[in-house]
Amino acid sequence: MKSRRHDLIKKIIDEEIIETQEALAEALRSRHMRVTQATISRDIKELFLIKVPAGGGRYRYAISPHEAVRFSESRMKRIFKDNVIGCDFSENIVLVKTMPGAAATVASVLDSSDWKAIIGTVAGDDSIFVLVKPKEAAEQIVARIQEIIH
Repeated sequence: MKSRRHDLIKKIIDEEIIETQEALAEALRSRHMRVTQATISRDIKELFLIKVPAGGGRYRYAISPHEAVRFSESRMKRIFKDNVIGCDFSENIVLVKTMPGAAATVASVLDSSDWKAIIGTVAGDDSIFVLVKPKEAAEQIVARIQEIIH
């Protein structure tokens, strides 16, 4: 659902002049995508959308030119080494502990990764629940994260 919404947001801002979060939410709703303001705000951060001049003193959302390289393998490793304290799992949920205030950034990296077993994340201030499918992959995700941070 999230990746579909992100793809739709990219398409919308490429085709239309979207100046506000409210306008983006309305454009998504007109395409039968239910969203809240909080979701839009999070999506803007995760997609690294920026405001660029649209002419006439107006500004619009656009994809950052650096979006394609934002979570390279080396950046992922640096973010994990700097922010992840540890991790563990139970069944199909991986718990990632981070430095205070870093969970959203680490979760965004996980969400943007190509780790096929990760369905999605829920981040607090210093903890992330990572939903994994199949549940057998949880141990592999933990091992991969621990390998990066050590």
